[in-house]
Amino acid sequence: MNTNEIKRDVKKAARLSLIPGLGQLYNKQKFKGLIFLAIFALFIFELLTFGIGAIEGFVTLGTVPVEDHSLFLLIEGTMQLIITVIFFIFYAINIKDAKAVANLWNNGEKVNTTPKEIINNLFDEGFPYLLTLPAYLVMTVSIIFPVLVTLFMAFTNYDFKHIPPAGLIDWVGFKNFFSIFFLSSYRSTFGAVFSWTLIWTICASTLQIVLGVMTAVVANQQFIKGKRLFGVIFLLPWAVPAFITIMSFSNIFNDSIGAINTQVLPMLNHLPLIDIAPIAWKTDPFWTKVAIIMIQGWLGFPYIYVMTTGILQSIPEELYEAAKIDGANSMQRFNTITLPMILYVAAPIFVTQYTGNFNNFSMIYLFNNGGPGSVGGGAGSTDILISWIYKLTTGNAPQYSVAAAVTLIISFIVIGVSLIVFKKTKAFDMEGM
Repeated sequence: MNTNEIKRDVKKAARLSLIPGLGQLYNKQKFKGLIFLAIFALFIFELLTFGIGAIEGFVTLGTVPVEDHSLFLLIEGTMQLIITVIFFIFYAINIKDAKAVANLWNNGEKVNTTPKEIINNLFDEGFPYLLTLPAYLVMTVSIIFPVLVTLFMAFTNYDFKHIPPAGLIDWVGFKNFFSIFFLSSYRSTFGAVFSWTLIWTICASTLQIVLGVMTAVVANQQFIKGKRLFGVIFLLPWAVPAFITIMSFSNIFNDSIGAINTQVLPMLNHLPLIDIAPIAWKTDPFWTKVAIIMIQGWLGFPYIYVMTTGILQSIPEELYEAAKIDGANSMQRFNTITLPMILYVAAPIFVTQYTGNFNNFSMIYLFNNGGPGSVGGGAGSTDILISWIYKLTTGNAPQYSVAAAVTLIISFIVIGVSLIVFKKTKAFDMEGM
């Protein structure tokens, strides 16, 4: 068939594609057109049998207690929204495809019309999309779907007074966010927990990064003997599961029978000019905070040590030799060569250390269950936002919607800070590498 003899009206192809598949049939692509029509028919069938009811249930969240389960309706409605968005993406692709193929006909270019040609072109030109499609589907189901459910839940009154199916959930708009920031009980709790979360994140993350970089730099000096032995010793905190280490330290820091108060401090007190009374590691909020920061430094530095060691070994020795010739001392060589190289390579990893500790539930919960004491709202004096969320959802009077709102706040903070830092440090700028 001579493609120069066939002309297609681009606007007509686009109009026909308002019903997916008709534009492709108009462009002589029967196989593709039938597939698009089948997808359209399948969506209409899904919409009539499930979708319309799911959307209606999502809007109302049920009208009859016991008979309607508001949480299931919320989940089903969220699923239907995702399906609808995916269909509209397909719908736009369908119209764009019909216009593009019509232009190919008009320009006299090759158009794939047979099933074999279309399939071969799909695997040739569309292979990158086929390769990434499963990843997008998994991401939609495992990430986007639960995130959207949490997002929508933050705008409801889902709490111990409204637990389905006995009670119905209702939409309350921004009430939960308003309560967190303006209602006195939640505001004071959120302020206390959020401020401690920031202090904990900055201090614990910085400590483990500084320890990791320092030990790596020292251990990799040429005059150090037994580097392999030091490497094994520094990796010991990483080799033992964090769960066991935290529980062990919880016992070690026990006020009355822990090794710190009963063995370490009395031994230090035998030294001249040292007289340290037993410390209330687990009953005084200040010392509990000090303890968990120190423990996290111990747990986190081996990973930084290993990564920094790899970076140091990749730095050309000629740079240091040139610096020595120019008269640079050890500190100047570190500031101008070693540290910039470490930060250039490891900046994204350092950011993940901060974001990871921002949500480090295990350290807070296993050491002292967020205690001692309370700052109100069900939060202990050492609870961070993530452990407070846990208590909001597992206490005697669960506040699921408030917990969802706090979760969203955490997400915005972590994502926002990460994006800013990545942009400032050009962590993912691969140009010039």
